[in-house]
Amino acid sequence: MRAIISKWIERYFSDEEALFLFLLIGAFLLIILTLGKPLAPVFAGLILAFLMQGGVDILVKKKVPHILSVVIVFSAFISFLLALSLVVFPLAWKQLTTLLQELPRMVQQVQALLLVLPQEYPQWISESQIRDIMQLASSELSNAGQWVVTFSLNSLTGIMTLLVYLVLVPILVFFFLKDGRTLVRWWVTFLPNKRKMMTTVWQEMDDQIANYIRGKVIEILIVGTVTYLTFLWLGINYAALLGIMVGLSVLIPYIGAALVTFPIALIAFFQWGWGGEFMYLMIAYGIIQALDGNVLVPLLFSEAVNLHPISIIVAVLIFGTLWGFWGVFFAIPLATLVKAILNAWPGPMDADANKEIAA
Repeated sequence: MRAIISKWIERYFSDEEALFLFLLIGAFLLIILTLGKPLAPVFAGLILAFLMQGGVDILVKKKVPHILSVVIVFSAFISFLLALSLVVFPLAWKQLTTLLQELPRMVQQVQALLLVLPQEYPQWISESQIRDIMQLASSELSNAGQWVVTFSLNSLTGIMTLLVYLVLVPILVFFFLKDGRTLVRWWVTFLPNKRKMMTTVWQEMDDQIANYIRGKVIEILIVGTVTYLTFLWLGINYAALLGIMVGLSVLIPYIGAALVTFPIALIAFFQWGWGGEFMYLMIAYGIIQALDGNVLVPLLFSEAVNLHPISIIVAVLIFGTLWGFWGVFFAIPLATLVKAILNAWPGPMDADANKEIAA
């Protein structure tokens, strides 16, 4: 067994660059797992700066000075952040609170509909079972509603965390945009001179990750905004909350749209029943999903992510479990990064070639 392991290590880690890359990835994962929370503002600022770097590059290509380009893009970011903080999030939170307060009443309506089942299928379910299930659901939903209503940022920890993010993240974003290329050049000096494999991985991932992340953010904004305006026009309750849910659902391929369809249909049913308004809303929602998948996605993502659906779902589950929202958001880029590293990693043929060259 020892000989087998030694042979395997020699075959795949005999290359100096491969070993360095392996240690670098291990160190990065260790930092994320141990210092992820205290360094969260730094990571958030780095991600946001990466998203906005494309705007700076476009302005620079139009002969706008670099510092002025940074100021323009950063000002747009601050305006967008203020709009979210002062308009969108308070409205969505208010609607979420109202919805959770209404859930017990909705449960009672569902109970009235389900109580018909024991009369038609007495051999399968009884009226007492229906009442017990619905009473338990009503109690849990009522507790959830009370938690949301009473939730506040009165604790010192919550206030300090919010202030850290509101102050530090914009500052970090500005300096990452302003001095990003200088920081990259400084970081490259710590890498080995021979970095053919790292260069291959970086070239494969650079455009693809940039295209995916920026395209996904634009997709979230477009789908969420169009859904909100459509639902507002059709008159459904909680339009802002549902618009945010539909926008964020595009983060999870294949199953996000299916998951968010249920609350939309449920709210529409309790508001209108099986009437024409319900059908119009579901048709409009279906059109939005069709346009997103067949028109918007091909336009935004110029480079397709060549991953099998099973790989994408597994990546969402693994990285989502490890890092929550950001893990879900970056699941596909991270899976693509893993694939690029595996493709570029020296195999048996490369190891043998290196030995021949050394001889």
